[in-house]
Amino acid sequence: MCSRRKQMDRSSNSSYRSSCVKLYLCSNPEDSIMERRALRECVFPELRERCRHTLGVDFRVIDPYESSDPSRWPDENTRQQLIKECRESSAGPFLLALVGHQYGKASLPAQVEVPEYQMLLQESQQAGVSTKELERVYKRDENAIPPSYCLTPSHTHTCSTQQADVKNEEENKMEEKEEELRKVLQSAVTLCVNSGFLTAEKAHKYHRSALDADLRFALEGRPRNDIIRRCVVYVHTVVNAKGQQMKGQMSSKLEPQAEAEEEASPESSTPTDRELLSEICDSFLRGLITSCRLLVYTTTTECDRRHGYTTARRRGYAESLCQQVRSDLAELIGGLNVSGTGGDSHPGDALAREQAEQEELCTTLSRFYDVIRPEEEEIKAYVEQSDHQGPLVVTGGPCAGKTVLLAHCTQQIKSWLQDNNPVVVTYFTNFSSNPSPKHLLSSLCYQIISHYSSSTNFYIGTDPDDPNYTSNQKDSNCSPPANLDPHREPNAEVSDCNPDLKTEPCVVQEGPKHVVIKPDVSLSELKKHLSSLMSLLPSPKQPLVLILDGLDQIGNSFAAQIIESLPSPLPLGVKLILSVSSNQTPVLQAVGLHYPQCGPPPSVSEVSEKKSGYVCVRLGLADRKQCVKMLTSLLSSLGKRVTSGQQALVNQALVSCGLTLYARLLHVHTSLWQSDSEVTESSLHDGVHSSISALLDHLEQKHTSGLVACAVSYLSLSRAGLTEAELTDLVSSNDKILAEHVQQDQRVTQVDVERLLLDLKSFLIRRTVSGSQVLLWVSRHFRLVIAKRYLVTHEARREIHSDMADYFSGRWPSGSAKRLLENQKSTVSKETAQMNTYIERQPCSQPFVFTSSFKEAGRVNFRKIIELPHHLQESNRWEELEQGLLMSLGFHQAMVQARLLRDLVAMLKMEERSSTFTFSRERALLASILTSSACVLQSSPMELLTVMEMNLLPFREVFPALKGYVREIRQERRKRSSGLGVALSPAPSTVAPIQYLQRDAGAREVSVTEAAATECGIVAEVMDDCSAWIWKGSGCDIAKLSLSCEQEEVKFAGVKCSGQFMLLSTQCNKLFLWDVTGPEMFLELKDPLKTEFAESSKQNKIKGFVACQKKLCVWWRGASFVSLFDPSGETVTPLQCQSCVTCVVCSANGSYMYCGQEGGTISIFDTDSNSLLGTCSNSNRSMVVSIILCEDKQEMACVDSTGEVTLWDVAAKTQSRRLAIERFTGDKPNIVLNTDYSDEINTLLVCQRNQVTMWDTCDWKLWDQFLAPQGRSFIQAVLSQDGHLILALLDACPVVLAWRVSTGECVLSLETIKQPLTLLKVASDVICVTRDGCLLAWDSEMIYAAGAALKMQRGVKEVVVEETGVWFYTTDGSETVWKWSLETGLPHTNFLHDSPVEKLRVSPNNIRLVTLSVGEIYVWVTETGQNILRISGSRATDILIAPNGNFGVSISDRGLSRVWKMANGGIVCNIHTYLSHAQVSPESTFLIGCRHGDLLAASLWSGTISKRFSCVESSEQVVAFHTLSEHPGFVVVMVATGGLYTWNVSEETMCQHFELPETFQCQPQDFQMSSDGSYALLSIDNETITLLDLSQVRLCSFKVEGSVIKACLDKTGGYAAYIFHPTSREKSCVCYLHARPVLTVIRLSDGERVGSTFLSSNPLTLVMHEQQCVFVGFEDGSVGVYSISDLTIGGEGLVGYGENMNGELKECAFDKEPFRCLPLAISNMTWS
Repeated sequence: MCSRRKQMDRSSNSSYRSSCVKLYLCSNPEDSIMERRALRECVFPELRERCRHTLGVDFRVIDPYESSDPSRWPDENTRQQLIKECRESSAGPFLLALVGHQYGKASLPAQVEVPEYQMLLQESQQAGVSTKELERVYKRDENAIPPSYCLTPSHTHTCSTQQADVKNEEENKMEEKEEELRKVLQSAVTLCVNSGFLTAEKAHKYHRSALDADLRFALEGRPRNDIIRRCVVYVHTVVNAKGQQMKGQMSSKLEPQAEAEEEASPESSTPTDRELLSEICDSFLRGLITSCRLLVYTTTTECDRRHGYTTARRRGYAESLCQQVRSDLAELIGGLNVSGTGGDSHPGDALAREQAEQEELCTTLSRFYDVIRPEEEEIKAYVEQSDHQGPLVVTGGPCAGKTVLLAHCTQQIKSWLQDNNPVVVTYFTNFSSNPSPKHLLSSLCYQIISHYSSSTNFYIGTDPDDPNYTSNQKDSNCSPPANLDPHREPNAEVSDCNPDLKTEPCVVQEGPKHVVIKPDVSLSELKKHLSSLMSLLPSPKQPLVLILDGLDQIGNSFAAQIIESLPSPLPLGVKLILSVSSNQTPVLQAVGLHYPQCGPPPSVSEVSEKKSGYVCVRLGLADRKQCVKMLTSLLSSLGKRVTSGQQALVNQALVSCGLTLYARLLHVHTSLWQSDSEVTESSLHDGVHSSISALLDHLEQKHTSGLVACAVSYLSLSRAGLTEAELTDLVSSNDKILAEHVQQDQRVTQVDVERLLLDLKSFLIRRTVSGSQVLLWVSRHFRLVIAKRYLVTHEARREIHSDMADYFSGRWPSGSAKRLLENQKSTVSKETAQMNTYIERQPCSQPFVFTSSFKEAGRVNFRKIIELPHHLQESNRWEELEQGLLMSLGFHQAMVQARLLRDLVAMLKMEERSSTFTFSRERALLASILTSSACVLQSSPMELLTVMEMNLLPFREVFPALKGYVREIRQERRKRSSGLGVALSPAPSTVAPIQYLQRDAGAREVSVTEAAATECGIVAEVMDDCSAWIWKGSGCDIAKLSLSCEQEEVKFAGVKCSGQFMLLSTQCNKLFLWDVTGPEMFLELKDPLKTEFAESSKQNKIKGFVACQKKLCVWWRGASFVSLFDPSGETVTPLQCQSCVTCVVCSANGSYMYCGQEGGTISIFDTDSNSLLGTCSNSNRSMVVSIILCEDKQEMACVDSTGEVTLWDVAAKTQSRRLAIERFTGDKPNIVLNTDYSDEINTLLVCQRNQVTMWDTCDWKLWDQFLAPQGRSFIQAVLSQDGHLILALLDACPVVLAWRVSTGECVLSLETIKQPLTLLKVASDVICVTRDGCLLAWDSEMIYAAGAALKMQRGVKEVVVEETGVWFYTTDGSETVWKWSLETGLPHTNFLHDSPVEKLRVSPNNIRLVTLSVGEIYVWVTETGQNILRISGSRATDILIAPNGNFGVSISDRGLSRVWKMANGGIVCNIHTYLSHAQVSPESTFLIGCRHGDLLAASLWSGTISKRFSCVESSEQVVAFHTLSEHPGFVVVMVATGGLYTWNVSEETMCQHFELPETFQCQPQDFQMSSDGSYALLSIDNETITLLDLSQVRLCSFKVEGSVIKACLDKTGGYAAYIFHPTSREKSCVCYLHARPVLTVIRLSDGERVGSTFLSSNPLTLVMHEQQCVFVGFEDGSVGVYSISDLTIGGEGLVGYGENMNGELKECAFDKEPFRCLPLAISNMTWS
């Protein structure tokens, strides 16, 4: 057993992968105080931050002498354990040694073997030396292996809490005694050496100092791999250290020592300190330098003979040492290969990381299998059988070892099934930080896929009708194009080549090529996928063994849900093994119900039981003899054993409690026994919990109670465990611990925590969680005992959680060290100094993402994003959780980058304690955006800024709380080297739902029969299978309503809502009322009259329901009465009408009720007296469908089924009603579908199949009518909350359309994908219920903001920007030109024309706007909007403005082209020759253009052709040209054969610079040139953009992942922009972002991508401006402006509206119309 355990330990170490660089600081404590303090304060904190930021590993230094109290220094045995721990667990170097000029004192040996000790005593006594004191401090212990004399505890260092003065006095006495003992012992050793009984080598251990002993233990006999680049030694030699003055002062004291040194002659066996120090430096270390390449740095300091080694010199050496150590350690650590320790070892998904973590955890737990269990054979028999289709359940009591047994069996299954290739998937639910059924099933699906497939793409998401659906087909891949990620830069090596800008998708090693699980996947879908995978993938030759451990420990009835999610019966080739505590009867019952008889029982022994369809294996107590062997092996590994008498007590204890965990606890207690210890039956505790408590008692005595309580409490309440560094930081920063140590003139050190962890090592496991090695209890029972002992009260738990929340939030670092809760009164200056010493010790920083210079994307701080939300929630810091995390861009970026998008969405939708949150609408919006963008974000996390900015900016005024989020986006973009931000967001053409919910109803397909909503937003649906489903609002899922009546489940027939009440009717003619503002209690309303009616007519559906004040009115379909209830449901009064009731309204005070009926009659009742007051009827006797009561005007309006409106004066309730107005629409009668009335805006909407009619209820006039689109008909129409929009459903149309009431323009379409059934308006949302029961909720204010956003009526055809970039102009081919302000983001002015506008130009000085409209030229003053010139008769097809701004040029292809004065329109000259693609020269002297392949220049003064471009080859034709504003006299010319020339127009000279290869063609329509002639855009050919770099004469061809739509060159030659339609690698990807066009900007100097963004609509126009802005005009009439941020060039584009995030809308957005500038009525100038 012992040898087996050692072998397992070795394998553990060999596979161990650390996430921490752990250094042991070896030194002589008396000779290195200043150096160690300097390193602690100046070097180690800096190195820790560097390691965390650049490598993702932590950095710790274990200085055994950090405490100023020698009594707290660890002994030699503990130091060796610390060195061993550093060697085994450090990810890099583990030893830092400081060898000074002093050797150090020798330590008393902790134990001496019996023969050697007796020999020392004998020789001393024979020499006449007294050994009484030596015999007193050393006691014989037969329990040691081999038997030894051990130093008594009074002479070992222990923690002390005495006062400082008493403590110092005792320390001095102890030191004197120790020195005396050391002399006696060394004298005895010398005598033994001289007598030949002891060799000189063996005697050296009695003279060695702690420095020497530690160095030899760390380095001697170690393999080279443990030394090379893992150890560094600094040797400091000091010459003349003592100096003459010091020697003179201490001559008397040094005389005895000098005599002693003289006595230590060469023939003496006692080595001097100088000799021992020389042996270390000149022999031991030098040999390691040669053999193992040990890093040793030697420094010699020569001191002045008079002053010696002064403090100033020591300080100087300390400073130089800090520089050297900083440099050396940085170099050693920087060369580490730690790519797997930062959480990025599995880049594909968080589920890949979890799979690796579960597999590693299984290996770790299997090492605890030290006692062979017979139940292992039962499990083996089950696995080997192939015909049983039920699971095996391992049951047992607490601490029975179920988890360890299953972990061991997991390792053995492959050997059991050697002829097959089994896939074993093990999941330890008790060690999972997210035990929800969705997460567990997702993980199982992923692991099964990863084991069975390595080249197939899988998509697990919602059904294809989901509006956020992407793809659910095999081999789908939704990776976004590489050019969307600014951190995946293309290598633009541009030299006559085609650089491929594509990047390959991430491939998880040994896993699926691509597995996407959508954030909003439902539990029923996961069940379906898991069942499918378990049925299709396993086979007899490759069976699946699924092991789920600890299902009963996850709580919240999750176990039953998980069991129900597994297929029953199990498919062939699948084995399922579960572990459940025997006292968890409900879980066992769930297994039995889910697996009835599932095939023949396996042939197992009597130990197992056959129950229902599963096999039950009961895990009993472990064999006592096996436990004794394990205990003996554990003690032997520590060099300990027990006597026979003690063994009898141990055997008796193991009989009473035969648990392996108990045996391990016994090992700790018995290891403290000595052979003379008084041990009785009471010395051993009789159970696991009492033994754990006894262990904690021992630790408190050894390490102080406060330290132990804090450390174990932090470990127990952490979410996923703590790293050693985190635990040390937390303990050293705890208020109570800190106050206790400061009062004692001490502080918590790394060694204090490390010694405690060494004592807990047997009960802690190290496991990897997101790349970090964390500590966890091996058994949950430690947490139970600790909670009962230290965390009894909620306040105690909250305090611990709050401490951890403070730590992981990074509240203390950066100059804000944590302060004590208690005010320490400093009566002594020394106390103040100690307090200041602590304040310098601050925990490490905690950013969400660690940034480094060489890794632009940064490294996620997994520990923060895992632990911080949990501790904020548990400490009730809800505001900080919501605003500091859930609405923080940094947290979102870290979660998305960590592939935890699903967890992030779940947190944003958090239902628990939702009442404590303030911004539920904001969180719902963020969750909706993340869910809909999951396809992109899961594969390109760095696109989060782009995705969130484009979705949030249009609604920044709707959600003021998210302005800080938008500000974070822009600040983050500035931090990055480059990016493309949104300066002006285009008007949205749709609004994404903030909630998309569907019933988790499995595979059943049902339809909604009725849906209703209360005014506070609670929605109910009744399905055709008689089930009812409830949605309680934001943050909640749709839940099935289950009511029982007379022990039978109620079947529902209908639902109605009014105000705060919901009324459900059932198939058994019962009514249930729920007041949604109160508890979830349903009150049955009993109506005898209705029961009789239902039995006679077989009608059981409610027609309507109205709640008013303290009265409830209910009427039934086909019934002529109304039942009047009080809210208690006890009193019911029937009110009889003339015919079937169709609608009912009540007065505001509830005293009057108005009932509309089928015959057009309205009955008015007094509900107080239940009497009929009177009736009135409309003229056409049509059924009344709606009644509008205007009590302030004493009017009642009735809408009949044909859409006619009748207005009655109801001032006198007891008299005949007077007909006030009767309005007819005049159209052919059409059935009214619904009405909607808004008293706030005095508007009534009447919806019919062919039209929607709007009535002004102020004077009851027909306001407007809207016809249904051709070929379609209305289903329903309602007013938006503000009344400015009409929201309508059309038949066979899966969208909700929105029209502006003022213009009748369709401005929005709300996607539903599935066929909608009805629209419901609630307090702040518009809810669409689809036919299959899905709910989509849109925020009303978002609809308002999107509908109010101004955009042109048609697609934007042209965009012209002023030089400043602040104002720009757009035209859509209509009669209006819009002038926009980038500062406000709104159109400022509309320039009206009599005909459609064809062209527009702005003068260089921005004073004039010139437009061309059907041959007429308009000249406008841009500032005032005045039309100063309207010129007719020009017959122009294009217009130009000279660069000097004084002249305009009208180009005509059918007549004369004219040069005219901008001031008055006077003609300067006529140009008779038509020049195509004409441009005005920069000097405003020539009009240059093409004519039949020639390039001509016409004078702007005379109009004559004065210059002509001529080639050497007369046949060459000019295909493109461009003037250069920075070189006014030159024109760049491209000819048909590919030659590129520059033409000096004035001198009529030319020069050829370049000739394109034959494979490249210049496209004239795409040709563009920078103003300095450095770059030219030659062509756009489908997926390729060709650029010409004239500065370096090279051709650049860029491959784009999609079809290029538009491309544009920046005039300054800095950038190029292009828009393309991305082509997904898999055609099945249809997610909404991947279907959108993409705008990308590249830097021309190096070809690197600056940034990309998705566009909201199809673009028509692309313009780049000199102010680093890109303007895009869209086909829906909107305009977007995008700002280029590029630190490489050192600039940032213009920032538009939205940067000033404090602005508020002060007026209705629908009233913000631009100023209208009218043209001159007639032309004021005509050209003939």
